[in-house]
Amino acid sequence: MNSLDWAVLIGYFGVMVVIGVWSHKRVDNVSDFFTAGGKMPWWLSGISHHMSGYSAVMFTGYAGIAYTYGVTSFVTWSFPIALGIAIGSKLFAPRINRLRSRLHVASPLEYLKNRYNLPTQQALAWSGMLLKIVDVGAKWAAIATLLSVFTGISLNQGILITGAITAVYCTIGGLWADALTELGQFVIQLLAGVAMFVAVVMKLNDKGLGIVSAWDEPALAGHEKPLVGNYGTVFLLAFLFIKLFEYNGGMLNQAQRYMATGSAREAERSARLSAVLWLVWPLVLFFPMWMSPLLVTSQKPDGSDSYALMTEQLLPHGLLGLVIVGFFSHTMAMCSSDANAIAAVFTRDCAPVVWRRARAWNERSGLIAARVTTVVFLGLSMAAATQVNSPAFKDIITVVIKWVAGLMGPMAIPMMLGLLRPFRRSGPTAALVSWAMGLLAFWLVNYPISWQIEGGVPLQYQVSIPLAVSLVLYVLIGYLKPEDTPERIALIERINGGDDATAAAIPAPAGAVEDAMPAPAKD
Repeated sequence: MNSLDWAVLIGYFGVMVVIGVWSHKRVDNVSDFFTAGGKMPWWLSGISHHMSGYSAVMFTGYAGIAYTYGVTSFVTWSFPIALGIAIGSKLFAPRINRLRSRLHVASPLEYLKNRYNLPTQQALAWSGMLLKIVDVGAKWAAIATLLSVFTGISLNQGILITGAITAVYCTIGGLWADALTELGQFVIQLLAGVAMFVAVVMKLNDKGLGIVSAWDEPALAGHEKPLVGNYGTVFLLAFLFIKLFEYNGGMLNQAQRYMATGSAREAERSARLSAVLWLVWPLVLFFPMWMSPLLVTSQKPDGSDSYALMTEQLLPHGLLGLVIVGFFSHTMAMCSSDANAIAAVFTRDCAPVVWRRARAWNERSGLIAARVTTVVFLGLSMAAATQVNSPAFKDIITVVIKWVAGLMGPMAIPMMLGLLRPFRRSGPTAALVSWAMGLLAFWLVNYPISWQIEGGVPLQYQVSIPLAVSLVLYVLIGYLKPEDTPERIALIERINGGDDATAAAIPAPAGAVEDAMPAPAKD
């Protein structure tokens, strides 16, 4: 990097802070901070939803998969995400929006107290927050790894820089700041991605290779196969189920994008836009990674530095700075949205249970608590980031795929399936048992069982078995021990009611989320 690249990077950080300050004026209460007051346009929500699913892990961990295996990086990652969101646009997005518009909640988990009971809500909330600390920690480690390649600064310094900048704008501006910065980050990503795509195509031309003929090169032998190595059919199917839950709200930050739109119909349109972006745009981003074995030699066994090395070699200064900004934009988009979601869960779901004074917070106190929680979460996730590549967590892609994908299912299944009428018989027993047994299955498969098998348990089973255990138990216990009380059925009907007349005719369940449910907003 030279002075021009540094100018681009510093300028980007400055703009992010300015957006945060401007967004501060639009945040008057907790609802504004966590759900943008339900006033976010569907197209902005869709772009924000799309951007909040990226991070620098794509340019490190998934770049390594692309370098080693080829197109399976797309087939087993962004494609199942696109398909999962497309399915969720009908199945989950409208219902999650109604959590805000009809139940008047600000956290995606707030409704679980009435859908199941308080212990279930607390189990899912606390375990979800702990998982998010590890997940976001991996994202900080990924961007710090890239920064170290370009600048030579240490991993911990890179974590501190990116975390501190993110803390400024997302803490003062809330979800509005997240969405507006993600819009700017989308534009930066577009410019940087196209620049890298063109640079790689030109370099291939210099070698006498075209976009199609390059695949015949020995260095890319087998890279055109969609499913290879650990990333086989079982892994693809498991990942599709995982991403169906995760990217439609199971990891909380995407649920907020649906809640932030004005109506259930707009939430559905938001999800469809995000699905289309996930299907098309990653092809542009992945193509340079697929070609990377022809252009660079990775210095790391997993190939995670291949994209950074290629960027340094192919792009002139200025554009190099823009691509580095693109790395930051991905990570800061995801981490800031996660921080906002976890702050919502803690202040709305956890703090009032463990601290009596939190139950009496007014709007100002609640807003201050939300901002303090955001900073604390970011600090804890940065501390976790320093442990990536340690014996406990191993490398970045292991954290993202094994830990996050493997643990997300048991936490998301009670939350997501609890929205749907066909699962109304599943109550707190089904939710808690499926959650606990899913976590136990994760531990058994990844540790005691894996230790007894030569070569360990294959990755596809590490991520799929916990999900399968939770899903089967949630459904089975619901039928064997139904707990569909009139209050729970009434809550489900308010979430599923397709029009206001139907929703208004359904009585509010006793002891509802806000103790009283006002008339639902018009969809």
